[in-house]
Amino acid sequence: MTDLQAAKRVVLDYYADLDALSGDQDIAAVLRKHTAEDYSWRGMHPWHEQVGADAVAETFWVPVQEAFSPLQRRPDVFLAGESVVGDTADVWVCQMGHLLGLFDHPWLGIPPTRKMVFVRYSEFHRVEGEQIAETALFVDVISVMRQAGHYPLPPQTGSSHIHPGPRTHDGLLYETQDAAEGEATIELVERMVADLLEANEIANEIGEDRMPSSVLANCWHDDMIWSGPEGIGATYTIDRYQQQHQYPFRTNLTGKRFNGHIARFGEGNYACFFGWANLTNIATGGFMGLPGSGVDADMRVVDVYRRDGDKLAENWVFIDLLHWLDLQGLDVLARLRQLTGQEEL
Repeated sequence: MTDLQAAKRVVLDYYADLDALSGDQDIAAVLRKHTAEDYSWRGMHPWHEQVGADAVAETFWVPVQEAFSPLQRRPDVFLAGESVVGDTADVWVCQMGHLLGLFDHPWLGIPPTRKMVFVRYSEFHRVEGEQIAETALFVDVISVMRQAGHYPLPPQTGSSHIHPGPRTHDGLLYETQDAAEGEATIELVERMVADLLEANEIANEIGEDRMPSSVLANCWHDDMIWSGPEGIGATYTIDRYQQQHQYPFRTNLTGKRFNGHIARFGEGNYACFFGWANLTNIATGGFMGLPGSGVDADMRVVDVYRRDGDKLAENWVFIDLLHWLDLQGLDVLARLRQLTGQEEL
């Protein structure tokens, strides 16, 4: 049995050192202390893939610390597990929540507000021994843009707000969990995914993408909460989820190809996964209020789930929409920098 508690401790020690930094302290030194020599890092657009602690510090963490200070970590979910993807028993740790700070300096061309902002994040770490070997960090940049008064997209179908953590307030799994509970959660997620794949096959046969609500009701509570990324928004109940996200997604995107996941695991009543990229699709027009492109575009997606009994109750979703739009010729950040006269990231 893999010592998941030891893996959690590796990540928590890293966070403790990173969060204690202030002023001109050496961020790269902290990353070097806690990461492997060939540390691999994945970030959303515009950071993409980086190798080594120094590159990650310079590309992401130094600008974040400079823009949002003092920076406060406010996690809502924390879990670990052996990924069910692939043939190796890789151990991953996931933390999800918000980084809170005063937005006093420009970030990615977004003008500062001098007010507090919440940077929504979900971070995955693959742990080897006493070091972090690999990280994937998803942050909701478009949410920061909206908080700063520069929302760049047409009106979204779901709600815009600071996403709360689990309704049950039990998402921080610092202590050892019953292995059977984690297995039950990941099995339910796998069953839910299988239902969706079967529905996709039926839709392709009959040419109808409006999935009946009964398919979702197999694995979801009626009062489910789907907390999607800014640009799509959050929805509540199966009915509104279908109206405000699933139907636009299914009917206005075509040529969908599932590319698999990098990691997928569960612990206790929680499960999560991410891919790079999970999904490829073609916008035909209408999704997110945007025109069609006819271009194969990748979606890098994170899902974090909470199980309540024998069904799923909550789902937090991150999508690298800036990357998906950039592949179709819309560089949102470049346009913002042009409009605000800030040419540097």
